[in-house]
Amino acid sequence: MDVVVWITAASLAAWLWLLLCQGFFWRTDLRLPPRTEPGSWPDVCVVVPARDEAEVLPDSLPSLLAQDYPGRAEIFLVDDGSSDGTGEVARTLSERIGGLPLTVDSPGEPPAGWTGKLWAVRHGIGLARARDPEFLLLTDADIAHEPDSLRELVAAARTGGFDLVSQMARLRVESAWERLVVPAFVYFFAQLYPFRRIARQGTRTAAAAGGCVLLRTEAAERARIPDAIRQAVIDDVSLARAVKRSGGRIWLGLAERVDSVRPYPRLADLWRMVSRSAYAQLRHNPLVLLATVLGLALVYLVPPAALVVGLFAGSAPAALLGVLAWAVMAGTYIPILRYYRQTLWLAPLLPFTALLYLLMTVDSAVQHYRGQGAAWKGRTYAAPDRG
Repeated sequence: MDVVVWITAASLAAWLWLLLCQGFFWRTDLRLPPRTEPGSWPDVCVVVPARDEAEVLPDSLPSLLAQDYPGRAEIFLVDDGSSDGTGEVARTLSERIGGLPLTVDSPGEPPAGWTGKLWAVRHGIGLARARDPEFLLLTDADIAHEPDSLRELVAAARTGGFDLVSQMARLRVESAWERLVVPAFVYFFAQLYPFRRIARQGTRTAAAAGGCVLLRTEAAERARIPDAIRQAVIDDVSLARAVKRSGGRIWLGLAERVDSVRPYPRLADLWRMVSRSAYAQLRHNPLVLLATVLGLALVYLVPPAALVVGLFAGSAPAALLGVLAWAVMAGTYIPILRYYRQTLWLAPLLPFTALLYLLMTVDSAVQHYRGQGAAWKGRTYAAPDRG
């Protein structure tokens, strides 16, 4: 029982450290930084890589076409080898709705060494280069923007002198599984990449949310985007790192009025979304995987287990430490639940959700060693060659 007490004490200590020393990752008050409208609005090109997105485009593309932007803006939707008529759906929507000019083009299949999305982004940036825009908005095909989204992003970048401004779109939380899993996805992301550290100069922490990235064209050229990250499966984090390493200033926060319309109604859908890239996040390193599994178990699974063991074994110290660690854990989860307008009764269930993520991560590694790699929409990507 002494061993259980010491392990639970370590879990509580880990939670106190996370609470106070991990960039206050659990806070959700970081929105677009202070901004004023510029005297003259710069040109912007919007690049939308899209593969088999005909189902979601009617809920997302009209929001881009309807952007209320005072300067010149143009949309380039790059059809990445779709088989469902994505390009035709986009053209039809543009003809019916009007709004910002839309160009639909396709780059063909990506060459060896490129992910399909980044090859599409490269093609879109190439099309945009002829317009010589000051900024590029890289946004996914499932992201819906409020009419003032683009002007707010540009105003924030201009006012703060940022080379990259990214907002983590509010993901859909309608099904029971989405309510259980999706808020935790953002919570874990912020725990790995505390938003407040990302904007600090001189720190190594860098991340972006691929659904909404405003990127200064000059910074993209300086960081060789996307060529420098052409094999990245987790392309948004890689993009932010490349920009920051090249001397750029970056910012990431939660979105108020940028939403993902992609549904994940079943656990299987969410499982695929996480497992396709989880092992890539760990750099395909089995030792890092082992450390991650042990860390998740210590931080998230030990507190409820210690409470149960303490109650049944009559160990008050184990039970008390388990309750305290579990309470801190649940308390840090409450802000993200409020952000997603979900019931706070989900907070005590975080250990179960963390167990699901642990299993998804292990499954991601299993898929990798079976040669399946990171699979997405009919394509599979092996680990990058580190030689």
